[in-house]
Amino acid sequence: MLDNWKRDGVSLRTIHKWLIVSAVILTCFMIYSTYRLAGSFMHVKQASEKNIELETAVHRLMDASDYLTEKVQRFTVTGDRIFMEHYFIEAFASKRREEAIAKLELDANATAALEHLREAMHYSVKLMDREYYAMRLVIEAQGIKEYPDVLKKVTLRTGDAALSPQDKMRLATEMVLDAEYYEQKNKIRAGIQKSIDAVEKLTHNTETNAMDTFQLDMNFGRGVILLQILVIFFVVWLTSHLGINPILRAVDRIKEDCPIPEVGANEFRYLAQAYNKMYSVYKSSIEHLNFKASHDELTGAYNRAGYELLLSGVDLKSTYMILFDVDHFKSVNDTCGHETGDKVLRKLVSVLKRNFRSDDYVCRIGGDEFVVFMGHASEMQQHLIKAKIENINEELGNPEDGLPPFSVSVGIAHGLQVKDEAGLFEKCDLALYESKNRGRHTYTFYSE
Repeated sequence: MLDNWKRDGVSLRTIHKWLIVSAVILTCFMIYSTYRLAGSFMHVKQASEKNIELETAVHRLMDASDYLTEKVQRFTVTGDRIFMEHYFIEAFASKRREEAIAKLELDANATAALEHLREAMHYSVKLMDREYYAMRLVIEAQGIKEYPDVLKKVTLRTGDAALSPQDKMRLATEMVLDAEYYEQKNKIRAGIQKSIDAVEKLTHNTETNAMDTFQLDMNFGRGVILLQILVIFFVVWLTSHLGINPILRAVDRIKEDCPIPEVGANEFRYLAQAYNKMYSVYKSSIEHLNFKASHDELTGAYNRAGYELLLSGVDLKSTYMILFDVDHFKSVNDTCGHETGDKVLRKLVSVLKRNFRSDDYVCRIGGDEFVVFMGHASEMQQHLIKAKIENINEELGNPEDGLPPFSVSVGIAHGLQVKDEAGLFEKCDLALYESKNRGRHTYTFYSE
């Protein structure tokens, strides 16, 4: 046979036949690898979507609880029954808390998260008893005739029933703003945080397994591509326009950190789509790192860059800017040291976040200057803001954590009072200046 090969040469027909067989086999492997990549990618995507859905459901309970708190506080401060109506629409019609529980009940693997969420729900429902009592006090004080049946079942204590209307209003406000009330709120937040931690742990395990499988499939796909390239070198004249050129262009784009062009053979197009989806997920993950660029490392509040970004996007028609300045902060640093000063700033941010809503933004814009953007707020909410600031200064002035007592001076302005975002800070600064002139430890609403 060797003599025949020397005489007649290698049979191109035989070589071509085996090349075709090899090409068919490699093509089958290619198609198989793309389907595996697609399946693995969908698994990763579903794990990410599941994480988002579960975390959204958990946060929905906290949002609903904060919404109820806001409405009952407004009702006790203003006596306006519209806030009571909004409260009961959320409690008995919208039912976002119940929907959050129901969402986690659908996932058999979210048992731990569901248990903690139910714990938070327990404290939320328990807190409603206190809120019902406070609302009943307001109803009696204001002489409201029509109100939900559930409040009709609330019986005032003899001493409370004998109070004057003004004292009833004051007692009602204290019940939804005092330390005991916020202690219950903290229990709700603690349950929510435990539930979020459980969700993140569950999702981390799922995503890790999915990414491991995805990586194996990627390696398998790369191996198939490499084998195909080796075959293509033997039959460039037959396959270059289907595989080599698209692969070379794809390599260049990968080096440039760009998506792969979806050109060439159908199999390669499918692979490029799978890669591009993975590339998109990767880029999204990189964007999450921008969090550090917009937040203050010491306090966790938004930093100056984050503040500028938030300011550029505020809706002036429905936003309060509240400017806080720590009174005699330099004295705290000089007397107690900079480490204590840092703890004071962290404590202030913590107190601000507890007293404002989860969708309000706390920013550190200077050494001891902080801004709170209070969105979705009309100019009629001054009473609520006053109550929050008084509660904040009360907590700061009576520490139980070993830190020195301190207070804040505050300037407040509403977006309707200015023409643009720059004017909003200017008005707040003027109001803060007035607070300092009045002896600090107070607040001033800007007025023309």
